[in-house]
Amino acid sequence: MQAKRWLIALAAASLMWPSVGGAEPLPIREGTCARTAIAAVEQRLRGGPNGPFITGSGSAVRFTNGGYQVAYAEVPAVENSRTGDPVLVCLIRIPRGCPRGDARGRVYTTTNLRTLESWTMADSEHQCGGA
Repeated sequence: MQAKRWLIALAAASLMWPSVGGAEPLPIREGTCARTAIAAVEQRLRGGPNGPFITGSGSAVRFTNGGYQVAYAEVPAVENSRTGDPVLVCLIRIPRGCPRGDARGRVYTTTNLRTLESWTMADSEHQCGGA
């Protein structure tokens, strides 16, 4: 029940923030958030560079501020989202000891302010320094 109260408070607080061109840049410090919107709900894999998405390959979501999240699993909260939905994206973990220039593996918790559902996923399929 506490998680639901937290989501409602988060949604209410975000509605009071002024709009900044429709999207704020991705947060860069752990524990900070940004308001943006969903640009596309996708599957993790495609059949070729411009091929169709492969159903059941995992969830992926793109944001209007350039952010991206992906998971190997199908995430119902992502699948319930629609293009244009307002969201609050919070950076919860930055990997440590990464090679210079490899910023993969940041983990974000996103709350869809229309559905009040949340998910936690990374910004890439692999951690920094990985495959």
